[in-house]
Amino acid sequence: PREAEGGRKEQLSVKKLRVVLFALCSSTEQAAEHFRSPPRRIQRWLRRSQACQDERPGLSEGKYLSLEAEEKLAEWVLTQREQQLPVNEETLFQKATKIGRSLEGGFKISYEWAVRFMLRHHLSTHTRRGVSHPLPKEIQGNAGAFIEFVQRQIHTQDLPLSMIAAVDEISLFLDVEILGSDDRKENALQTVGNGEPWCDLVLTVLADGSVLPALVISRGQLPAPAALPDSVLLESKESGYGDDEIMELWAARVWRKHTEGQRGSKGMLVLDCHRTHLSEEVLAVLSAAGTLPAVVPAGCSSRIQPLDVCIKRSLKHFLQKKWKERARELADSGCDSGTLLQLLLGWLGEALEVIRDSPELVRRSFLVASVLPGPDGDAGSPRRNGDAQEELIAALEEQLKLGKSRESPGKFPKNDDPAADPEILHRLFEGESETESFYGFEEADLELMEI
Repeated sequence: PREAEGGRKEQLSVKKLRVVLFALCSSTEQAAEHFRSPPRRIQRWLRRSQACQDERPGLSEGKYLSLEAEEKLAEWVLTQREQQLPVNEETLFQKATKIGRSLEGGFKISYEWAVRFMLRHHLSTHTRRGVSHPLPKEIQGNAGAFIEFVQRQIHTQDLPLSMIAAVDEISLFLDVEILGSDDRKENALQTVGNGEPWCDLVLTVLADGSVLPALVISRGQLPAPAALPDSVLLESKESGYGDDEIMELWAARVWRKHTEGQRGSKGMLVLDCHRTHLSEEVLAVLSAAGTLPAVVPAGCSSRIQPLDVCIKRSLKHFLQKKWKERARELADSGCDSGTLLQLLLGWLGEALEVIRDSPELVRRSFLVASVLPGPDGDAGSPRRNGDAQEELIAALEEQLKLGKSRESPGKFPKNDDPAADPEILHRLFEGESETESFYGFEEADLELMEI
């Protein structure tokens, strides 16, 4: 990065910080689409933000949140993500302002503060080593107590790996308005949203590396799909299902069927505390199967829920990639919700087949999440678990063919004429006077100009 007077690395402008914040809250790809900027440029800005973060760890007292208040905000970010609720510029600033109201003299909110906050607390969605980073102090203690409890129960009850399970949901939101618009149809399917999801996927994996059938819950009366993958079960109802009903269906159709063949072995089920209310019916099924529910404390799932370590994030990316490849064609053909669901079930079956063929990856997810003790009898070190998580994500993404496309969503119009797009002219002449803002430079040239 270029340096300012005194050798200090130059902070990014407010415009760039806003793009970086968007990327930290969602992804570089989504930031590139939203701001129409090449992903590699945003990645450079992310690196520069991190460099400034490393160089100036502190900010003036009295104007910013205390460490304790920041940890509360970090907890909120983690729990929002667990529930697949939006974490973006608007929601983050609203929550930060609410927490900072008690500060004498008010709270100075800014994009610089927000970017530094996200980096300081390791809240970027880009990290592939999340398990190596500490959680906010209070929930770190909860996570430690949970791991100790789970490992003690596995040891004292001598639980077989085939009866140690992790279950979690992925909700998919379909924006019909975007689907019917002329632009950005590829953004119609999202894994974050408010309101009722289009459908829920309930995933279950076992510590022995097995993958149980995924339960798909759809809203709306849909025709039965012509060909349902053998790894997928489908339930649909016009009015939809409540959280309790979803878990009751899962307990009856997935868990009970699995435990019936386990000869009365005791078991353990790792599940989140969000949207997974344990009704009396669910508890009765678990009890009858000798299964102890181990509820992950709020805010801790990204570190100690085996499905969160690798499988869920890769599956989400896979489904969104498949959707983006077909979105415009599907929208233009005017296909109905039933047709879309049929495609989704096919994509899900495809991904589950890959995961089923990788039992070692599933087994290692339980080790990396510290649900199972490591080879030396205890939880692995954060660094070792971080290395393992990075390897798992890379391996699964390779098997799912999630390599980054050479085509970037921030490209200029095909006629190579910047005047064809008024927004480009605006950025060129009214934006920042920097080489990287000028149309026509190759990315490699810009990298050299920033050294």
